[in-house]
Amino acid sequence: MGDKSISKQYFPLATLLLFFLFLGTTLLAQHHESKVDENWKEEALQQDFKAGDMIIEHITDSYEWHILTWNKTHVSIYLPVILYDQGEWHVFSSKHLHHGEAPYQGYHVAKEGFNGGKLVRTDTEGNEIRPDYDISITKNVLAIFISIFLLMWIFISVANSYKKRKGHAPKGMQSLLEPLILFVRDDIAKASIGHNYEKYTPYLLTIFFFIFFNNLFGIIPFFPGGANVTGNIGVTGVMAAFTFIITTFSANKNYWVHIINMPGVPWWLKLPLPLMPIVEIMGMFTKPFVLMVRLFANMTAGHIIVLGFVSLIFIFGHIAPVAGYGVSVVSVAFSIFMDILEVLVALIQAYVFTILSALYFGMATEEAH
Repeated sequence: MGDKSISKQYFPLATLLLFFLFLGTTLLAQHHESKVDENWKEEALQQDFKAGDMIIEHITDSYEWHILTWNKTHVSIYLPVILYDQGEWHVFSSKHLHHGEAPYQGYHVAKEGFNGGKLVRTDTEGNEIRPDYDISITKNVLAIFISIFLLMWIFISVANSYKKRKGHAPKGMQSLLEPLILFVRDDIAKASIGHNYEKYTPYLLTIFFFIFFNNLFGIIPFFPGGANVTGNIGVTGVMAAFTFIITTFSANKNYWVHIINMPGVPWWLKLPLPLMPIVEIMGMFTKPFVLMVRLFANMTAGHIIVLGFVSLIFIFGHIAPVAGYGVSVVSVAFSIFMDILEVLVALIQAYVFTILSALYFGMATEEAH
């Protein structure tokens, strides 16, 4: 029995390790020398340090996951590029899109403009055209997969602990996460939604821990951290869209009456021009929009501030080495302070997104008095 229980306990971990083994064989983190000639290297070293370019490179998505550079050797995870364009599928490794190389299969990464950082092809007139569908596994997508597998492994283990230790005090990972689980259930879902809270608790728990874990991973500067998942407006937009859809389809008659008719509002605000109904309908869409922008802006701003402090070392070091060493003390101190503050912000932003979603559900399902 002991051997069976141990095998069951470590089965999720083994599955996760097998997944990364398969991922490693297909995506293959490779050591490579940049295929750029020596003249280009010398010219690049003579250029001023561009803090803006460095910051944008770190907070935006990419088709490869750069781990580190050691003695001019880059260590990266090359991710699969998957495109559907002009009636054909194009699948290849992002290693073909490295700096200085010619377009591969007619596609290259745009360096600037509206399509900056995206895969494009150039037509006969020199215009950059995006492919019809780009479903590539990018850095943020891989980071989402990693966080999903970790969350599944952790919470399946916690659920099994609840089943095995029913009626006993929590232990291990269960004791670590139980306060947060009860906090989301009792202080967010139950307090904001009311008697019907159990139906929405799984969703609220999911978004809370997904946002919280990815916020924390974004602070970690090395793999598998460092991806700015919650600072990607596409990710926050999808979560906000789910909140909007659940709110809309869960709404009862009382909710729609208050939006369209609004008892107690003077008639001259509703007729002949339905001013207040228009405002209320606009509010249905501005609420998820604010959810999307708030999380995106706060997490991105935190990363920019930390990277800005780090950039000061290289900016002053380019002026004079002594100035670089002097500024580094202040920059490192402020960067550590901001990282500690970012841990708090990671929890706060997960809480804010979750409680606002719960409040929207509560307003949509509130019964008439």
